[in-house]
Amino acid sequence: MVPVDVLAHAFVHSADTLADTFDLKDYLRAISEKAAMLSGESSAGILLADQDDVLQHVAASSASAENLELLQIRHSDGPSLDCYRGRNPVMIHDLRETTRWPRFVRHAVEAGVLSVQSFPMRHGNRMIGSLNIFGGEALKPESVDVNVVQALADVTTIAILQQRAHADAKLRTEQLQQALDSRVVIEQAKGVISREHGVSVDEAFVALRSHAREKQVRLADLAHRIVSRMGHPPRGND
Repeated sequence: MVPVDVLAHAFVHSADTLADTFDLKDYLRAISEKAAMLSGESSAGILLADQDDVLQHVAASSASAENLELLQIRHSDGPSLDCYRGRNPVMIHDLRETTRWPRFVRHAVEAGVLSVQSFPMRHGNRMIGSLNIFGGEALKPESVDVNVVQALADVTTIAILQQRAHADAKLRTEQLQQALDSRVVIEQAKGVISREHGVSVDEAFVALRSHAREKQVRLADLAHRIVSRMGHPPRGND
């Protein structure tokens, strides 16, 4: 049985994704290490789907696990991929006794891996990847604590989705602020041109926009140069 303090630490870490210093690669590598530790097996790896719904290897607790993950991706065949596609756990207690995935099984057994447990990383109807555990010995069904590892996969999934939502919201906020800043500097540039050349604000904007198009520069960049006196304001419809 997994010690309570070890279990608690693993789950607290799996939920910690909103810090400004968050690094997804380091986070997922730590999760794979904790998954291997909680399951009592030799190694673990994580596959996540990209925006095109194609699985990518993102983390592993060992080189052996990484190689087995990459092998499955390269040949589009294996328990980790079947777990993702079927949205359910895949448990192989002894690879020597299965006829599925012959290429994967041959490489795994040669690498000293005799069992595989693949857990879906899902939240509601959303599936984002699979958490995969590789064991050096054949497993007895009663020795597999499926609930603990699946719970870790579930909490990790929620944490990743929260981090993505947080990152998207931050990006939208930054884009909005940039748009507001650009609007402000454009208004300032219109005022400069209006005062210096005795034209209306609307005429100043037409001149500013025409000059930006002619010089193939962003309107906001040209406005900033005018306001900061690093360039020369356009005259009339130049």
